[in-house]
Amino acid sequence: MKILLMGNPNVGKSVIFSRLTGADILSANYPGSTVQFTEGYMSFRGEKAILVDAPGVYSLEPSSKAEEVARQILDQGADVVVNVVDSTNLERNLNLTLQLLERGLPMVMALNIWDVAVKRGIAIDVQALSRELGVPVIPTVAVSGQGIRDLVRAMEETQPPGTVGFQSSDQRWARIGEIAERVQKVEHRHYSLLERLEELSIQPLTGVPLALLVLFMSFSLVIDIGEFLIAHVTDPAFSVYSRAVTGLVEGYSTGLARDILVGRSPELLKSFGILTTGLYIPLGIVLPFLLPYYLVLGFLEDLGYLPRISVLLDALMHRVGLHGAAIFPCVLGMGCSVPGVMAVSILESPKQRFIAATLLTMAIPCASQTAMVFGILGPYGLRYIAIVYLTLALVFMGSGIVMHRFIREESPEIFLEIPPYRMPDLRSSLKKAYIRLRAFLYEAVPYIGVGMLIMNLFEISGLMAWTGEALRPLVSGILGLPSDAAAALMIGFLRKDMGIGMFVPMNMTPEQLTIASVVLALYFPCVATFMVMLKELGWSGTLASVGLRLVVALVVGSALNVLLAWTF
Repeated sequence: MKILLMGNPNVGKSVIFSRLTGADILSANYPGSTVQFTEGYMSFRGEKAILVDAPGVYSLEPSSKAEEVARQILDQGADVVVNVVDSTNLERNLNLTLQLLERGLPMVMALNIWDVAVKRGIAIDVQALSRELGVPVIPTVAVSGQGIRDLVRAMEETQPPGTVGFQSSDQRWARIGEIAERVQKVEHRHYSLLERLEELSIQPLTGVPLALLVLFMSFSLVIDIGEFLIAHVTDPAFSVYSRAVTGLVEGYSTGLARDILVGRSPELLKSFGILTTGLYIPLGIVLPFLLPYYLVLGFLEDLGYLPRISVLLDALMHRVGLHGAAIFPCVLGMGCSVPGVMAVSILESPKQRFIAATLLTMAIPCASQTAMVFGILGPYGLRYIAIVYLTLALVFMGSGIVMHRFIREESPEIFLEIPPYRMPDLRSSLKKAYIRLRAFLYEAVPYIGVGMLIMNLFEISGLMAWTGEALRPLVSGILGLPSDAAAALMIGFLRKDMGIGMFVPMNMTPEQLTIASVVLALYFPCVATFMVMLKELGWSGTLASVGLRLVVALVVGSALNVLLAWTF
């Protein structure tokens, strides 16, 4: 059996989905599109039923890719449709409700966010609304689980509604007005403290400082937890694992096979082995940062804060051919570029996906790279750190404006719902983090393994050493860095923070460290990100992105060399 969750964006569908399903969850792109939907399983009428969480939409008359996908999923049929409605915005939500009723499928309405409606003085006569619509209506508070059992019982007993049809959208909206007038009463009351905070967080004068504070606290927490997990969990575990797997492989294979599987170096980050470095990067280095990052991200999402950052930055994003929703991949990229690139699939057009993937991998350092930049430049004062991030910010805007101008494809608009602040549900947040981590492991780890194989062949053949030697004149002459920095830049392809760390024993000046940090961020994505870019952008898009950033890295690095030599 198939049950379909339908509703507007930000009405709590994902939380209800989490309440109804267990851990067996699949999140996937709809065939032929980049729009995601989620499937899970629940017990229904004594059988195992598929529960589908369709993309949040405002209408079944498609004006976006998400609405096209939602309509296609609905066209495939369902045994029951659960229409999740925001109790605080009944009239707007009823537009989709009436369109669903026209399909004649068995349906039940989950009148969600009921507690917020009560606090806001919104009184809805549930029985009257049920009579008007001809379907069961169940008040729910998904974050606490209130009403979920009643919802399941109503789903099991529901029957197809009577015939409903409108000839025009004007007739539908007239009917919505009639229903709202009959079943809903709104009492005047004063703003609460939380509602005042909602207003403050969306006004530029107060919202921007608040956003900077939230981001600083979030990433400080992620970096601290990630470094703790690496030092006390993953590094000790991989130290034991590396010795064991190396001994096992050496007992059964030699030569090229051994080098490909476990590499030629005992150091995990230098061996390039598929079973050593290939697993250590995603599981030992990236995963410890991703786990706290996804938990923090889920908390901010469920709280309702991230859409406010999107609104604050929407005008800025339009200048680079994107819109406010592009902030989500960029925020993910601040934790790790791999899930950031994977998240560009939420954007509607190839142009937007290309621009977002290029900018976030080029000008937004990941959490571990940020930690290393602060570590090597901090002793020389904050001005050098400020130069690094100011330069990257200027590159973000300048490169985005150029790409927006020269890539002629249209950049679609987006209408973004701003939900009220709600306290997140821990169970839902943990499940969301689990889904994202599982997607990362399934999608990124195989690509990283292929990348390790390629890097290993480069190392064994001597091509990496040859390339480093060939780059020495460029690195020393134009960028003003020590000749040995060429090797560190090559290692940066494996892992950016490791490349930065290799600059430390070279006795560079603070100005040289600043240039090296900027160039390393700009010139090439790490191998894990490169492989995921291939998946999301294809060969042509990835090579075009890499070619652009190589030019930008050379121009910006040489300009910094001149400016810093003249200034300091």
